[in-house]
Amino acid sequence: MSDWTLERAERELLDRELFGMRFGLDRMHRLMTALDLPQERFASIRVVGTNGKSSTVRMIAAILERHGVRAGAYLSPHLVSFTERVRVGGHDIAPRDFARAVQRATRAAGKVDRTLGEGDRVTQFELLTAAAYSELARQEVEVAVVEAGLGGRFDATNVIASRVSVLTNVGLEHTRWLGPTLTDIAREKLAVVREGSILVTGPLEPEAEVEAQAAAERRRARLVTVAADAPPAALGVRGAFQQANFALARAAAQAFLGRLDEGAVAAAAAEVVVPGRCEVVGSDPLTVLDGAHNPAGARALAASLPELAEGREVIGVISILDDKDAAGMLTALLGCCAAVVFTSNPNPRALSPATLQSLARQVAPDGPPSELEPDPRRALARARDRAGTAGMVLVTGSIYLVADLKRPDGDRGRLSAL
Repeated sequence: MSDWTLERAERELLDRELFGMRFGLDRMHRLMTALDLPQERFASIRVVGTNGKSSTVRMIAAILERHGVRAGAYLSPHLVSFTERVRVGGHDIAPRDFARAVQRATRAAGKVDRTLGEGDRVTQFELLTAAAYSELARQEVEVAVVEAGLGGRFDATNVIASRVSVLTNVGLEHTRWLGPTLTDIAREKLAVVREGSILVTGPLEPEAEVEAQAAAERRRARLVTVAADAPPAALGVRGAFQQANFALARAAAQAFLGRLDEGAVAAAAAEVVVPGRCEVVGSDPLTVLDGAHNPAGARALAASLPELAEGREVIGVISILDDKDAAGMLTALLGCCAAVVFTSNPNPRALSPATLQSLARQVAPDGPPSELEPDPRRALARARDRAGTAGMVLVTGSIYLVADLKRPDGDRGRLSAL
């Protein structure tokens, strides 16, 4: 069989999206067995939480690399290409390596599928996770920093025994699958903590803090809590909220390594890049993309706007999915904008611009003026025209919107589900 191309591998992954999201680790354990247990050939650090996971994963990996550790990372979602989800040595893996990894995982998935009941198949995220673990093992990483896809307990990534687990924060999200309260959600995420390991947490709501302490006691894990007022670092990435993520990453790296070299930490802080998070993509006007897609993320973004805008008038371009707390997000964002262009994005769950405008008028009757433009690129152009060279455009509300604007015009609408 000839080696697959990246296009062939992505087509296989997109085809598997039809099978949706199915909780449970049985398929994943079978898949790992069929691949000869690649996840047992490297150490790992798990990152779970509501916001900040991708940034924290990238930061941990950067600190480890600066300490001479061959580190890999597995992230989700991606913006332009699936290859962004698997990184080794601070770089996305090569398209050819990614394609071969998916090819290996697909062969194993075929064997697993034949053992499953009618209508049951390995899902897209399971296949992707298996391919990632297989490639990280093939490239002989010493440690992989792994971001959970959803929750923790039944997430496909949870077939590894991590020496260090990180809980960034806990907010109300995915309540259909994780439970209706912060306690329920924290409990599901903290199920990744292994016996005798180390649990690192950021500042938590009281309910989540109780669960973190209980999980540590139950698993005889050492609990490390990062203070909200940790000393700031000289970061290369923008956004005040990234300071909290870096403090957490530093603590996780220290938990794994034992000791840190301050020069290495400073170098990692300066060089880390987080696409789609307060990412500057244009000037005159300053244009910033940020994938905040829940109220906590929107509030963190709003708190960072004074630093980002530096006195500029902000014009927002906003799209939100129908399963998100749009009212909560708009409440956080509208007060920071002089005007807003409501738009859509390629995901079929995107709220219509008219619906967003109506909701905005309810949550902020005296809010900024708004207009409607369903096409994201035309919405961005209108916002840039309105901002002028002295203003700022902020694109936010959905990772799908950010991804669509980062893609080439001929390659739109190819983003897998969150």
